[in-house]
Amino acid sequence: MISQLKTMDVSIIDSLEKGHYARRIKSHFQAYGTQYDFARFYGIYDGAAAVGLICCFNSAMIICSVRDLTFSDDILAETAHFILMSKPASVELEHRYAPTLLALVGEDYSFDMRTEFQFVPRNILPQLDVNELPDLDDVFNVLRQSFPSIASSYELWLTDTSHRIRHGLSQSFLLGDYTTATIQYIIDKTALVGHVATIPSERGKFHARTLLYWIGERLTQDGFTVKLMARPHRVSYYEEIGFKEIGRDMVLERKENA
Repeated sequence: MISQLKTMDVSIIDSLEKGHYARRIKSHFQAYGTQYDFARFYGIYDGAAAVGLICCFNSAMIICSVRDLTFSDDILAETAHFILMSKPASVELEHRYAPTLLALVGEDYSFDMRTEFQFVPRNILPQLDVNELPDLDDVFNVLRQSFPSIASSYELWLTDTSHRIRHGLSQSFLLGDYTTATIQYIIDKTALVGHVATIPSERGKFHARTLLYWIGERLTQDGFTVKLMARPHRVSYYEEIGFKEIGRDMVLERKENA
């Protein structure tokens, strides 16, 4: 059974399988709790026992099982039905369940592989003029030039990013006025780097890799494990910076005509 949680004991989040999905769910809960319609949480139950948790945040869905438990075929079938009813743009979940769910929702969803990286420090922090408290309008100016799809989402992006920064869950960095990166979550001493971008006129000058290496060393010195997610074809690029591949997963993405 899948049931929406109007209130939630944080202990159920702490019981989830350790990793990216649990941290993503925890970051959404710590940011917004259960009071907003755009951040909804659902318990997955086998009888009376909770075996997993689903978080629907805007158009994305994250699914994670309780540690040391395994979803049964019946639960996977019900989860597939829930996905088809909810129609999220993307579904993130543990790799062991993705092929089965894809087979059940394949008419509406395709998949994309993704690699998880962890930064391996060299304990050398270069001298770099990085703004660690940039004006978010300046950050967005870089993002909108790099990701046209985000250009029309300024208010949504600003509201969410500033909210997470105020709650200590996120941080943006700006190198000059041309390269940026944002920590998507800071949870359980792990920082996930995302939204890395350089304006078109400054590309090819190694700004992004320089900033990423600086962030990796800077946050490692502060006691954080630094990770990022990227497409598999970018493995060599991130390895050159200092990130090591530690795993791969499969993200389900809704087909445009579904």
